[in-house]
Amino acid sequence: MTTKVDGVPGPRNNGHEMAPLNTRARGDGTHGVTIMLSPPDRSSIGSRDGAGALPDGDPDRAAWSGKMQFFLSIIGYSVGLGNIWRFPYLCQQNGGGAFLIPFMIMLILEGIPLFLIELGMGQRMRLGALGVWNTIHPWLGGIGISSCIVTLFVAIYYNVIITWCFYYFFNSFRYPLPWAVCPQLNGTDVEECERSSETAYFWYRTTLDAAPSIDETGGFKWWIVLCLMLSWTVVFFIVMKGIQSSGKVVYFTSLFPYIVLTIFFIRGITLKGAGAGLMHMYTPKVEKLLEPTVWLDAATQVFYSFGLAFGSLIAFGSYNTPKNNCVRDVLLVSVCNAITAIYASVVIFAILGYKATLGVDRCIQVNKHILVKHNLLPSMDVDNSEYEHVMASLNETMTKEWEFEKCSLEDQLSSAAEGTGLAFIVFTEAIVELPGSPFWAVLFFTMLLSLGLGSQIGILEGMLCTIFDIDIFKRIRKPYVTGVVCAFCFSVGLIFTTGAGEYWLKMFDSFAGTIGLVVVALMEMIAVIYIYGHEKFTEDIYQMTGIRPGLYWQMTWRYIGPAIMGCILLSSILSMLLRNPTYGAWNGELGIVENKSYPNWVMGIALAMIVAGVLPMPVVFLLRRFQILKVDLDIHQGSIRRNETTASTKEMIDEDDDDDDDDDDFSGPALGGPVNVRSDSDDEDEPPTMGKMLAKKTGGTMSSPHSKPQQLQFKNQHHLTPDVLSPGSRKKPFRMEVVDF
Repeated sequence: MTTKVDGVPGPRNNGHEMAPLNTRARGDGTHGVTIMLSPPDRSSIGSRDGAGALPDGDPDRAAWSGKMQFFLSIIGYSVGLGNIWRFPYLCQQNGGGAFLIPFMIMLILEGIPLFLIELGMGQRMRLGALGVWNTIHPWLGGIGISSCIVTLFVAIYYNVIITWCFYYFFNSFRYPLPWAVCPQLNGTDVEECERSSETAYFWYRTTLDAAPSIDETGGFKWWIVLCLMLSWTVVFFIVMKGIQSSGKVVYFTSLFPYIVLTIFFIRGITLKGAGAGLMHMYTPKVEKLLEPTVWLDAATQVFYSFGLAFGSLIAFGSYNTPKNNCVRDVLLVSVCNAITAIYASVVIFAILGYKATLGVDRCIQVNKHILVKHNLLPSMDVDNSEYEHVMASLNETMTKEWEFEKCSLEDQLSSAAEGTGLAFIVFTEAIVELPGSPFWAVLFFTMLLSLGLGSQIGILEGMLCTIFDIDIFKRIRKPYVTGVVCAFCFSVGLIFTTGAGEYWLKMFDSFAGTIGLVVVALMEMIAVIYIYGHEKFTEDIYQMTGIRPGLYWQMTWRYIGPAIMGCILLSSILSMLLRNPTYGAWNGELGIVENKSYPNWVMGIALAMIVAGVLPMPVVFLLRRFQILKVDLDIHQGSIRRNETTASTKEMIDEDDDDDDDDDDFSGPALGGPVNVRSDSDDEDEPPTMGKMLAKKTGGTMSSPHSKPQQLQFKNQHHLTPDVLSPGSRKKPFRMEVVDF
């Protein structure tokens, strides 16, 4: 929309084009303000005819080449590394099989409803996150910006995990595996490796060359820098053309992990100790359900496992056809996500059970050697029953003096880690024990690469879709913008290639993508259900799918979902305030991980990231509420489009139709007067003015993608200021909503 004042083109006013009407007229009988309505780049979204037809959306918008491509993209994005190294740990720590109860409850009450909100709004409006929230109401535009900023933070550090996977993948082709044995110096094992373990030494010293604290960077590690460059290069070529390029890769990144999991499952259940590992994990401890933290962990796991609030699900939904059954998609993906998490847990703990059993056997051999040395056992070949009988006869003093080890399968299994510790230390130690270990290592890290890339594709797609909703970037080719984003992320990501890289990643993971995402998710639910309207959204779902959401959806959308998100947000804030945030720093001299507190300057950076992720929402609200337009961006050209007759447009229609005497009223709409339309030509072929279109009352659609530019002129014989306008010429205040979708 272009504004002309006194015939001179003026600047664009970013969705607030009514503001220039509060200017003085020329005094020649005309208002002096001409508003040119040019058709938006996108088609009119949301307009429906009497039959309830849905819009075709943006005709130029990318679309999935098939249903399978969409489904695999959603699966690849939602099923990520958290299903492999987070869910099994939570099951182990929070009651074993009993944890499945709160997990499934939170999945039903929190995950699925919010999942449908994001996917449904994207499909309904055919827009990215920024466009969706601007269309609902321009004051809510900050939600899309906050989502984009938080997603940027996550994308920066998430790709570092892919970097580490690349490094381990390349080293998996060596035999023996480099983390299978300790390196030697002058014929003896390196002391740091002896004090820890082979896998821990390879992770902390060979891979990371870890610094003693986050204050000491230790310089860049060139091998990690190269792997980071490789990972961002791979990601760039995958996402540079949007779903036209990434949509083909998802066939591999989504399906291959299931093939690998199945291979590991078949191998794992045949190993000694697999049953013990599964029993340890899934034996329910019902008493754990009385602890509030268990339910909070379940809610948090559901939230992050779906990848909610990143804007990616909105972007994926926007590439669907308007008649796609998004309700069915949400249910299928949710079930698939839950089953994958449980399936991966079975595979992980079957192999960890094998590792724990081998650890107990080694422990027993060490103790047998001590007993034979003190002539309490005749030889090392005695069976375990005789060994246990002798151990039971020892007193506490003898046990301490002779330094017996405690050989407990339960302790071995309980020491399982989460996150990078599970993937790069614990599980790699289990892989070493498998015959043909390099083969299993290649399979495992290829699976992690597939899972990581699938999620990273979705994360970047959500962020880039938001960026391309900003008009100034629409003129630039997508590969160029994508390349700049990847280069920027690589540059910032260099901080993770230092000796303190893992410490920085844990800080980003703890602060950058937690509170910001939860706040965005909570605002999304409030925006859709209470501002857009749950009745309207219910009708949208019905129009798209033929399914009218019932009591379950209404209760979870309106009450239960926001309450759960509020509890997660409150607990996250309280946890940060009440607990002193710490990180695990590697102590090479002792060969252990020590907990250290973050320095104040690091906590300052963490606080800045949280504020950066949340601040755009109130800032955009204030800018648009008080029309501080000079620092606003034209971020969504379709935000002023009208699709249905509303209270504000009805005033214009009624005044235009019913008040014949309004031709003599020159107060102007800015001060409550009527809209007077002056046509420069009586040619029947002339494009209709907005006033004529409104007067016809044809549903209120003000523009179409194929219409020619339309001209509307407001006439005024007097200056448009209250001091020169007679009181009798005033009418009720004119109101025009920027958007009422």
